[in-house]
Amino acid sequence: MWGSGDPSAAFPLGILLLLLAVLDGLAQGKEDYGRNEDGASGAAAGTAWTTSQEVVKRILPDDVQCQCNEGVLACRDEEGECACVANELLCDGRLDCLEGEDEAHCLREPCTGHLCSKTSKCVDSSVVCDGIDDCGDKSDEWFCKLPQINANCTKPDQFTCADGKYCISVVWLCDGDADCQDKSDEADCSSTCQPQEHSCGDGRCISKNWVCDGDPDCFDESDEQDCSKLSETTCASDQVLCTVDGRCIMQHYACDGENDCGDWSDEQNCDNETCPGDDFRCESGKCIERKWVCDGALDCTPDGEDEINCSLPIPVAGTQQPSECHPEESHACPNRCIAKEWKCDGTKDCSDGSDEMGCEFTCPPEHYTCSHTACIPLHRLCDGHHDCLFGDDEVGCPTEECTTLQCSSNICNPAKNTCLCPRGHSLAADNTTCVDVDECSLFRPCSQTCENVVGGFNCSCIPDYYELRPDHLTCKAASPPPAYLIFSSRVEIRLISLDRRNYSSIVEGLQNAISIDFHYEHRIIYWSDVTLDVIMRVFMNGTGEMAIVRGGLRMPSGVGVDWVNDHVYWLDGITMRIEVANLDGSCRRPLIWSNLEKPRGLLVHPHKNLLIWTDWGSNPRIERAYLDGSGRQVVIEEGLHWPNGITLDYPTETLYWVDAKEHVIEAAHIDGTNRRTILEGLRHPFAITVFEDTLYWTDWLTRSIEKADKRNGQSQTTLQGRLSLPMDIRSLHPTRQPRILNSERRGCSLRNGACSHLCLSSKDSYACYCPHGLILGPDRRTCSERPDHTLIFAQRKSLRMISLEDILENNTAFTIASASSTANTSDTAQVRIDTVLPVNNVQAPVALDPYTKEDLIFWTDIKAKTISRAHLNGSRHITVVGSGLEMPAGVAVDWVGHKLYWTDAGTNRVEVANLDGSMRCLLVWRGLDKPRDIVVDPQDGYMFWTDWGKQAKIEQAGMDGENPRVLVSTNLKWPNGLAIDHSRRLLYWLDASTKSIEMAKLDGTQRRALISGELDHPFGLALWRNLVFWTDWDTKSMYMADKETGANRQTIVQGLKDMMEVKVFERSNTTNSSVCDIKNGGCSHLCLLSPSALGRKCACPTGVKLKPDRLTCYDGPEKALVFARRQDVRLVSLDTPYRVDVILPLQGLQHAVALDIDVVTGDIFLPDSAAAIIFRVSHKGQVATPVVTSAIKTVEGIAVDATGRKMYWTDLVMQSVEVSELDGTHRRVLFTGLNRPRAITTHYPSGRLFWTDWDEQYPRIETADMDGNNRMVLVDTDVAWPNGLTVDWQDLELYWTDAKANVIEAIGLDGLNRRRVITGLPHPYGVSTQGRWLYWTDWETKSLNRTLKRSGRSPSTIREGLAGIMDVKALPGPDVVSNACGTNNGGCSHLCLRQPNGFTCACPTGLKTVEGNPSRCENEPQDYLIYGAKGTLGRISLDVEPLWEFPLPIPATSHPISVDVHYEKRLLFYAEADLQVIRVVSLRNLSYPWSVLSPGYTTPDNLAVDWVADNIYWTDSLRRVVEVARLDGSSAKVIINNSLDSPRAVAVFPSEGLLFWTDWGKPSKIERSYLDGSARKTIVDRNVGWPNGLAIDYEAKKIYWNDAKGDTIDCSDLDGGNVVTLIQEVPHPFGLTLLGQHIYWTDWKKATIERAEKTTGHNRRVVRSTIEGVMEVKAVTASSQLGWNLCADRNGGCTHLCFFLPTGLRCACPDILDERACSGRPMIKVIDTVLPTNVIDRPDNPWDKTNTPGLVPLLGVLALVLVVSALAMMAVVAWWKFKRQTKMVNEPDGGALTYTNPTYSASNSDVNTDRKPFTWRRLHSENVHQVRMFEEKGEVAALISEGSSVEHESPPPTPPTRPDAAT
Repeated sequence: MWGSGDPSAAFPLGILLLLLAVLDGLAQGKEDYGRNEDGASGAAAGTAWTTSQEVVKRILPDDVQCQCNEGVLACRDEEGECACVANELLCDGRLDCLEGEDEAHCLREPCTGHLCSKTSKCVDSSVVCDGIDDCGDKSDEWFCKLPQINANCTKPDQFTCADGKYCISVVWLCDGDADCQDKSDEADCSSTCQPQEHSCGDGRCISKNWVCDGDPDCFDESDEQDCSKLSETTCASDQVLCTVDGRCIMQHYACDGENDCGDWSDEQNCDNETCPGDDFRCESGKCIERKWVCDGALDCTPDGEDEINCSLPIPVAGTQQPSECHPEESHACPNRCIAKEWKCDGTKDCSDGSDEMGCEFTCPPEHYTCSHTACIPLHRLCDGHHDCLFGDDEVGCPTEECTTLQCSSNICNPAKNTCLCPRGHSLAADNTTCVDVDECSLFRPCSQTCENVVGGFNCSCIPDYYELRPDHLTCKAASPPPAYLIFSSRVEIRLISLDRRNYSSIVEGLQNAISIDFHYEHRIIYWSDVTLDVIMRVFMNGTGEMAIVRGGLRMPSGVGVDWVNDHVYWLDGITMRIEVANLDGSCRRPLIWSNLEKPRGLLVHPHKNLLIWTDWGSNPRIERAYLDGSGRQVVIEEGLHWPNGITLDYPTETLYWVDAKEHVIEAAHIDGTNRRTILEGLRHPFAITVFEDTLYWTDWLTRSIEKADKRNGQSQTTLQGRLSLPMDIRSLHPTRQPRILNSERRGCSLRNGACSHLCLSSKDSYACYCPHGLILGPDRRTCSERPDHTLIFAQRKSLRMISLEDILENNTAFTIASASSTANTSDTAQVRIDTVLPVNNVQAPVALDPYTKEDLIFWTDIKAKTISRAHLNGSRHITVVGSGLEMPAGVAVDWVGHKLYWTDAGTNRVEVANLDGSMRCLLVWRGLDKPRDIVVDPQDGYMFWTDWGKQAKIEQAGMDGENPRVLVSTNLKWPNGLAIDHSRRLLYWLDASTKSIEMAKLDGTQRRALISGELDHPFGLALWRNLVFWTDWDTKSMYMADKETGANRQTIVQGLKDMMEVKVFERSNTTNSSVCDIKNGGCSHLCLLSPSALGRKCACPTGVKLKPDRLTCYDGPEKALVFARRQDVRLVSLDTPYRVDVILPLQGLQHAVALDIDVVTGDIFLPDSAAAIIFRVSHKGQVATPVVTSAIKTVEGIAVDATGRKMYWTDLVMQSVEVSELDGTHRRVLFTGLNRPRAITTHYPSGRLFWTDWDEQYPRIETADMDGNNRMVLVDTDVAWPNGLTVDWQDLELYWTDAKANVIEAIGLDGLNRRRVITGLPHPYGVSTQGRWLYWTDWETKSLNRTLKRSGRSPSTIREGLAGIMDVKALPGPDVVSNACGTNNGGCSHLCLRQPNGFTCACPTGLKTVEGNPSRCENEPQDYLIYGAKGTLGRISLDVEPLWEFPLPIPATSHPISVDVHYEKRLLFYAEADLQVIRVVSLRNLSYPWSVLSPGYTTPDNLAVDWVADNIYWTDSLRRVVEVARLDGSSAKVIINNSLDSPRAVAVFPSEGLLFWTDWGKPSKIERSYLDGSARKTIVDRNVGWPNGLAIDYEAKKIYWNDAKGDTIDCSDLDGGNVVTLIQEVPHPFGLTLLGQHIYWTDWKKATIERAEKTTGHNRRVVRSTIEGVMEVKAVTASSQLGWNLCADRNGGCTHLCFFLPTGLRCACPDILDERACSGRPMIKVIDTVLPTNVIDRPDNPWDKTNTPGLVPLLGVLALVLVVSALAMMAVVAWWKFKRQTKMVNEPDGGALTYTNPTYSASNSDVNTDRKPFTWRRLHSENVHQVRMFEEKGEVAALISEGSSVEHESPPPTPPTRPDAAT
């Protein structure tokens, strides 16, 4: 067959040979552009070598010139060997010589086709780039951008581009990166956003959290449309909301001329005459940055005057929107129209740069466009010089044989009279010789590796990581995960895909995130925060956010991750250091600290062990060092100004950096060579990164992420614009951090190099290093466990230490490298650098002292006004003393008695406490005038301190505070540091005024100077061995010298500002003991060392006296004043000779105004107006229990009735007076409609209640009985601002303060004998009496005062300097008298309230009394509303006025957004937005809620209970489904999951078998289906905006909904007909419900619940207001859930789900089956005994008359059923009565069910609920329950509940875990 000559047989053979040739070519490895090798020149080349062996003779090369026979051409072949070419081989079109000499100077006809490069053949143009070597040198196939041979895709994993030019891998399809030239690989790629994402108009996906956040994230700005109704202000009343990032700032920051928000939104709508700096002032007063003027975005709203009179035609706001742009005359930007000629003109005129996208590359006139998108002048065409990459500028030129020019190619251009060269060659300097062009160095055409060959070049990529694209120039990452960019914008870190399709947030709510980096393998992102001064990390999924490095950071502006050795590096622009730590922040170590000025950008190259950074200093530069800090050298130092971000292209080892001052992007090799400019003319580039062939950078001025080609800067476009302030940026992909295999690990990457702590690499080696002053052991691998000899000192915002190991070794002076030294830790082993202790929140430390027994350091902070302690490694950090300090200047640790001593220059005190801060005791308070440093001498029991006052001195006292005396008082002015030489019994001190260090004996004698007058401003002082150390403010240094002579003075630290105290940390091997070690010296509280004979003294906490036994303290002060000071509560003892306020240890108090004390328990009742909570605080302040947590706003007055055990309070916002039990239960509103109620007090003996009202029009003091009756005005003349109020029980007078009249007045309780007690007070507020004294607080003087109450004489100030002081109460308070209610609560079921003639039984608001029994209250209201609001579920009774909200005490209530009730079962269901669960709680026992659906399984938006079938329905807008389950959460099933966009509200009509829901999609609509989801139809889709609430009128058969966009409430028939707008102008309605003749709704914006008539919308009324975050509301009444269907009887016989439909009953199985067998048919037959009513649009209604079998037979059957049923009923009733009489079971007390809500529950449990009336249906249901009891465990509780006489509610069992529940 093969020899038959049949063409059909030859064709397969040709195909086979062609495939073999292709495979052979692929086996060569790299793509070859124009190479001419032996094996690649085709058959012709091979033939020439085989047929002419006798003619072409090869000889070995030698040192002489090639010699051939005469007439034979001598040259060198391609292998460099000599070759002799016979004459017959000359000009034969085949190259035999390397330089083509055998084919030169050949006389040929001019080539009209393609002239081959080396063979000089002329081939037809049609065969160029056809995949066949027609020239013999492949030059006809060179530079073919689209090689056709690759387009024949034969493999199943290949894709052929639409134009047939490229063949690419199918993996590359729809990856966001166009690999085909026609982009067909990215066509028809559907982009479906996730449910938690928003779909932009261009198909991009962004986080839903960014919708309506004031920051356009979509290019079409669709995420910021229709947002006027969605903005929810969550800031406090004294705060302002920032537009872009949603932060809240204080009100006083608004309109202060400073950009506090970062987006200038805090400076909008200000009456600014001018704007700060060069900012532009809008007509509204808003100030914007000047750079925003004429930037194409309307920043001045609403008129856009910042874009008027600009060079670009900006439309007037409100005119010519993009949709109105003329298609032929203009281009549509997102927010305006621009001229059409501006598109693709090289200038971005649209804010998103869309006018410069998708533009074809064009060159200016008089230029030629090269095929690789470059431009050259036309005069350079056909000039013999290779100017285009592919040489196309020298193709198609007019040619002729050279006659006058001696051209090596023998080809000339007659038009220009110049020599021409073959492609890939160019004329040399002599303009006659053609030489090969080195395209690699001249054009840099390749993405990664470029190899130059004769006549062309080869591009290749890093194997295993990248693949060569079909263009044979660029490389594509081989790893399958798509590439992303992560970038920071101060307040968040975002993630964006390179194709911009996916755009989301990783972490939000940050402070000031600047630099970022990541560890790809660990999936962790790291960033620096320059506001918090921390290094943070978070997992890439947004979880696990934490700070890993704290303390000692001042401006951490650069972060880099070593992903090979697992280290994180960072640099600090203030401390001027580069540091390193493990990935968790441990083992922190300074790396480089010298010659750094303003370090900025940082990157790590682990594979070369390199660290590279930029520096903005006076000598801007780019430097590098090895990972251990060694080998530091400058890479670039010329032509830099503001080098910001820096990045590294690892495959090419090319550095790229941005210079914000030069506005450029530059590049160079990592050694600094081959520097070049990539792109110029940028605005303000900040950070940069690279991926594949593209550079990405952030720009501050354009507020965008830009990108361009990394080789030449071409194709610059905007990836993402309209960013608030983009900072750092990184490309996220595995190829950016190539993973190292375990077999390849060496050095530090292999088991940490066997180092105990840090392993750091240098150029070719590695070594072990230690953190924080630990010492490397002799094995050079293990660090010491802890520092033993360390110098610790305080400096600015940090605590620092220096190891003293060298002193231990040499016992001589040593030098420690300073911050400005040029030495480096890596290069000089003996040099030291101070390290920062990793302690948080150090603000302004001054004094410190160590406690070596536990490796602790104590320090004072004068800015935070605290004393704190921490371990040397930063752990165990606590605040020891956090209150009552003003200027803690000195601290000393008693290491023997284990006490802490300190001085306070603000309060002029010396105090002591335990080491944990407990039992704080005042020791010295007289004669102090700015005490500073303090030291203790436990050996003799003395303490010493310096005093900076007017008479400077050094004093001494016993450590018990006794016998203080002055030691030194002459020649002193500013005595600072103190130190004791314990071995020599000497006291050292230094004086900043005399500039000296002096010493004396401990008794003050033998004083002498160590260093006199030679210092500058010494501050801290320490002694160690034979050395003295001190710090100096002026020189910013630390020194040391000989402690005996002052000689050998040396500097050990330089250049550190604000160095304070210095101490030596040295462990002692000796154990000290004292008399206090044994049973605390017999003391009940404090045992203090003393110089007395006993060696100790017992002491009590401040304000408490010692008992006569001198060992035991009283439990507290007998007489004291307690006062509120906004954020704390203080106590001043009246028992002690000093008047010192002690702060109670309350945490988190925000705004305490009023307080009162229960004299029985000593508890303090304290409302916090900011938190809207009333606390009960133990008398020592250690326990604070919330007693009222909701339905209160601003409580400014509170009174405790200690006898009646009640609590009364006023609420300024609620305008009410309320009363409750002391535990907050049984709340009753006594008065509403007040104006500005403030102080309140009671007098139990008279049964009277008093309160003040600040009403500006009618200020007054009112009184009433304590039960709320007999209200009357007591004082309404000559009163203006009545503040405090108190009753003097002794003299029966009422005292009050008037802040406007500046007086304190009194009046008899009967309203007679009004008098002025004291006048001329600046601003009196709180008032109280105790004994013969009257006490008051004053706002203006910030003081606590007293005077004689009867005469007003002898006024004096007890304490001053108390800013924000408010209410005050004196102890002991009034005596407890006889309780009128007795021991049984007066027989009242709930409240027993005092009144002048006895007591009154009262009900909590909302409950009625039992008819005929006024002492008994109903257990729950008959008609009420249940609502869900922020942090609470509440109830509003509709039975009695006032209509008042009360919280339901359901634990762990977070954010309920939907509620519904199963009335018969008394179950409350609610959806928690934060927890993403549906929970349920019994209304009989609110203490035990449980989840019916596991967290993560669903994200419910709204729910509805089918009370007949016992099913629950809910919508899930995130998953876009409607679901159903049983009440216990079992049998969950999705019933609707298609064509849903954003389902919201849902409602059911069980008796009709109908389900309704709203959808916020486009368009919004209301839909209806059967209860199983079938027969779905849209009933309303016109004029619907944002339908929220949904309610059904079951009697009128109407459906109601509210529209938050249209601000309306509408209704219609059940089929959507007869739509009526019932109520208009509802700002933002959300929840909706019906009860009786009214419709109720919640309003988000107004925080109200309102109602109106449901038929007309008239008589609109606010039911309750100021309910923060109110969402859903549901009406509950006995008649709200009626109706019956087949599913009510034994679940309709269904095994799982039962659905009653208009067409009948349907059983269904859950989506995930359980252990029970499921059937789609009823397992038992149930009988429908109730005829269902007609249902609209019911298909095939079985009750239609046409389907009835006949009326007479039906009536007969019914009659028979009725007779049988009656007989059965009588039999059952008779049997029941018989059993009841014979059994005679008495119900025990407390057996009845009671409602346990604290507002409504009974005081005792002997009140029985009404029995449910007996009905036929109930009898039937009980039988059903008896059957189901053994079938479904969930029904057992219901059976017992109905059949038992003793009902008890216990916590429900945990529902079974769903097999499909998310974990």
